[in-house]
Amino acid sequence: MQYDVIVLGAGASGLFCAFTAAQRGRRVLVLERANKVGKKILMSGGGKCNFTNYAVEAHNFISANPHFCKASLKRFSQWSFLDMVYRYDIPFEERQYGQLFCLSSAKDILAMLLAECEAAGVDISTHCDVNSVTAQASEGARRYAVAYQNQGQAREVYCEALVVATGGLSIPTLGGSAFGYELAQQFGLALKPRQAGLVPFMFSDRLKGLCERLSGLALPVGVSCRQQEFLADMLFTHRGMSGPAMLQISNYWQPGDTLHIDFLPGESVTDWLLTQKQQSPKSLLRSVLGQKLAKSLVLELQALFWPEQSETVLAQFSDKYLQTVGKHINAFAVKPSATEGYRTAEVTRGGVDTDELSSKTLEAKKQPGLYFIGEVVDVTGWLGGYNFQWAWSSGYSAGLAV
Repeated sequence: MQYDVIVLGAGASGLFCAFTAAQRGRRVLVLERANKVGKKILMSGGGKCNFTNYAVEAHNFISANPHFCKASLKRFSQWSFLDMVYRYDIPFEERQYGQLFCLSSAKDILAMLLAECEAAGVDISTHCDVNSVTAQASEGARRYAVAYQNQGQAREVYCEALVVATGGLSIPTLGGSAFGYELAQQFGLALKPRQAGLVPFMFSDRLKGLCERLSGLALPVGVSCRQQEFLADMLFTHRGMSGPAMLQISNYWQPGDTLHIDFLPGESVTDWLLTQKQQSPKSLLRSVLGQKLAKSLVLELQALFWPEQSETVLAQFSDKYLQTVGKHINAFAVKPSATEGYRTAEVTRGGVDTDELSSKTLEAKKQPGLYFIGEVVDVTGWLGGYNFQWAWSSGYSAGLAV
């Protein structure tokens, strides 16, 4: 069997690339290892699919080359994707920070992609385990041979252009694997170190017990690490700390780094406590802090920072002591022992080195006809629809070139 284009992976970037190429008259086959297509699309955003963001800029992405993503994002922007969403009458809503979610279900987005594939004549095959990819001596239509197993049947197909859209290592239960990286190495392409991204943190010190006791408590915080700061909700879990704020900062955290959590972002706790000392001198410190923070959190902070003065009224605290407590609450220092890893990570940081690829077409510079798109590339977006937008944009750029 022979195709113009074979796409490995029927996720967001793979499907988008497939119908973009097919609309240009290319004969396209998509091979998917799982039993269903678009599994990660369906589970994303709590089943509502945060499909893009109103504000998409290069600084929303992490890469060894921060400029690499610009060409694709410009060629197919968030507004281009929204045009499709409007065309298919998919109801959606804006949540905080410009995040766009389906109102009913992520199934709407997957149905749109599959409808585009069907209209363009894309062939999609699931249950496909690729055994080998080999470059052929010929330069034409049989440039690559792909051998795979399909429900026990050995098959081999040829193509002129091969697109790797196999995703990363995140959430292996949904198909995450190292296959795309192994393929890149097979053809001599360099890789950037991989690490779980958009992932919760775990602790092994005294904070482990604190997190267990506060499990289920969510609150808005500011969290910073490596000159990056995010303002969003944080969630205590029985394993550690999660929620949007922690997922965002995890993209920048390296093992051994300290995080600083501001429990009252935008407010000087020190100034407020000194004012309270004047206005409510007979109040307990935990009582006044209980006006701003959950009482369960205040009790944990008390056990850490003023256990001996738990029954001391504000008037008896020195200004310097209150300043120290205020600093701890505005910059609570924690050192995670690890993240939860790829099991729960939404993305994989790192991947195929962008220096190996054309920013315009996503084609490997030293391997004509071989393309890498989506999560497998060293481009990682923030939480908030950015990784989907990279999938659409990189898929479109490759789809125009294959």
